[in-house]
Amino acid sequence: MTAITTETVVAAAMARYQPMLRATPELLGLSHTGPVGFRLPEADARLDHFHEASDIALRSAGEWRGHRVSLLDLTLNPGTRTTKTFASLHIVARAVQHIRQTGEPLLLTTPTSGNKGTALRDAVARAYAAGLATPEELRVLTVAPAHSRSKLRDGPLSADPALRAANPLLVADVSRPDDVKALARSAYERLRSERTRFTPWFTLDLENYRIADTLRAYVEAELDPVGPGSRPRIHAHAVSSAYGLLGYHLGVGLLESAGGRGPAAPHRHPGFLLVQQLATPDMVLSLLKGGTDRGLLPRYRRADPAGPWRQDDDPHFPATTDAPDERLDATFYTTAPPTSAQINPLIGRYGGTGVVVSRRECLDRYEEVAGLLAPLGHQLPEDPDDIREWSLVKAVTGAMVAVERGLIAPGTDLIVHGSGFYTDETLPPLRTGAQVEVSSSAATEDALLRATR
Repeated sequence: MTAITTETVVAAAMARYQPMLRATPELLGLSHTGPVGFRLPEADARLDHFHEASDIALRSAGEWRGHRVSLLDLTLNPGTRTTKTFASLHIVARAVQHIRQTGEPLLLTTPTSGNKGTALRDAVARAYAAGLATPEELRVLTVAPAHSRSKLRDGPLSADPALRAANPLLVADVSRPDDVKALARSAYERLRSERTRFTPWFTLDLENYRIADTLRAYVEAELDPVGPGSRPRIHAHAVSSAYGLLGYHLGVGLLESAGGRGPAAPHRHPGFLLVQQLATPDMVLSLLKGGTDRGLLPRYRRADPAGPWRQDDDPHFPATTDAPDERLDATFYTTAPPTSAQINPLIGRYGGTGVVVSRRECLDRYEEVAGLLAPLGHQLPEDPDDIREWSLVKAVTGAMVAVERGLIAPGTDLIVHGSGFYTDETLPPLRTGAQVEVSSSAATEDALLRATR
């Protein structure tokens, strides 16, 4: 299979690997998630236009302290700047096919800490622009916690008053960011019990994301395959639930069973480096300590009441932080993710580990991270406070920390998953008044019902 690339970019990866995406559900024995099946529309000019936002790059950053470092860049969609693009395009394409088959209008519903909602809204807007669906056929409602206001981004569905009303973005006043999941689920169940013109689809399901994330493995297999005699390899990823790594793992398995229908398969599965923050370190705790209780964290102390907190008991956790429960980025809001039960055995089998990073660690290495990323197309702002999405910086910092502390063996290649990076300049924040404020389940349900009119 000949790679269709521009230098190191696979253009329109969703279209490029469409045969694999179409075959995957049958290989996994999947038929539906919620009311929607896994069939995709037949390829045509409209679908090609829709998939234009799905470029993926794999670029080498050269050697760093004896490690060959590359960036798997998943941020090339200018409407999202995050990896959530691929699953969202896949979800919306399936929705389009369902509407064509059944004639049922669909209302997509999901909780979000910001990026997932932005990407779904962007994909729905792209479906409108490509002529794949209309607002009378397809809509989306997202529920974000108030903690995530800085993450909410603007786009076509916010700019147009009619589209804004048809596709509401709810901001919920909740005690814990994770509470929006129960809030959105409750509203969805209420809508399912009502007789409305729109069929609701609660899209927060691993299979809705895992299949699209197989693209990561396909791109690597084409551009930098792991062949006989290759050096050991670790994939570093800033994670909340690690859906992306589970999708990558699935892709590697599918390549091995593709029988020549896909890109040449890697000969060896890489290890994984999980990178998290102190507010939500549960995947790293689960991997290293066997549980998620915060009592398993190393004990932080500070000599000066106004100074930083420190620990030197465990190299997998920040040596210095401004707060032992520091929330560096609101995107990473998931506690005790059930996906740890799937990730931990993979790391046990293929290698890897986990690290937690603090803002101080990111800032201590900021100039070095900026120098590494600049030739790869990412200019970090002079003021780190301008960063709204820290995934990329966290992942690179985590990889550096792991190397510095001997957590990654010498001579190991590193591929950093660039799963998200933006500032207000590169991806404008949500315009004033474009959100609907809610503070209860009843208000959320009412907003959902209004979106079906």
